[in-house]
Amino acid sequence: MNTSSTSMPPIARYNGLAIVLHWTLGLVLIGLFALGVYMADLPFSPERLKLFNWHKWVGILVLALSFVRLFWRLIRPAPALPPGIAQAMPAWQRLAHHGTHGVLYVLFFAVPLLGWAYSSATGFSVVLFGVLPLPDFVGKDAALAETLKEAHEIGAYLMALFVLLHVAAALKHQWLDRDGLIGRMWFGRS
Repeated sequence: MNTSSTSMPPIARYNGLAIVLHWTLGLVLIGLFALGVYMADLPFSPERLKLFNWHKWVGILVLALSFVRLFWRLIRPAPALPPGIAQAMPAWQRLAHHGTHGVLYVLFFAVPLLGWAYSSATGFSVVLFGVLPLPDFVGKDAALAETLKEAHEIGAYLMALFVLLHVAAALKHQWLDRDGLIGRMWFGRS
């Protein structure tokens, strides 16, 4: 805990469900990205097919968690930045703060949906956990599949970049600014 926080008013925190969804989605995204990078260049094999299925299933989980997170965010808006922190931020940092969150929310939906559409275009439907077939977005189309594959990959790398920016900003606030802002999204009391 920051020792200077004793002279500062308490910082408004996110609620418990928002915190759990934030960290769960963050960890799942990191694992899913690592799996995607690992499996992308594997030769065709039963192992590769198994990993692709796991990747699809976890992608659908990300999509579902994103819907829950967005719904929760709409009914329980994020607490405002503390006035002292908001005033100390240059305008470009406030813009980056809001812009990064906005881009991440778009990518939370776009990347899994592009992956799902890519899977459909290849002719390999998503069968959730091997038992629940999900509808195809598009018909089998090799040219479209290539375009969707590239869009999915670009989206995944963009999301990784924005996650890194988000983490870097959080660490900046924690270690350089020492303003306690990370406590808003941390477990326990700040």
